[in-house]
Amino acid sequence: MTESTSDTTTETRKKDLFLKLVESQDGGASVSASRKQMAEEFSITVDEVVSIEREGISSRWPPLS
Repeated sequence: MTESTSDTTTETRKKDLFLKLVESQDGGASVSASRKQMAEEFSITVDEVVSIEREGISSRWPPLS
């Protein structure tokens, strides 16, 4: 089974958010501030950011890989 274009785009978007989130925190932003910033930037909820963050950590997405 192959991924649809929207699935690939979603995965790419989540990885982009995760990278920016980690970079923001590494740059000195607090966890809560960086989550709120990403939620606003990507037009999603903070809960969705947390879910993506957990997925990125467990999957060791860049920059963790």
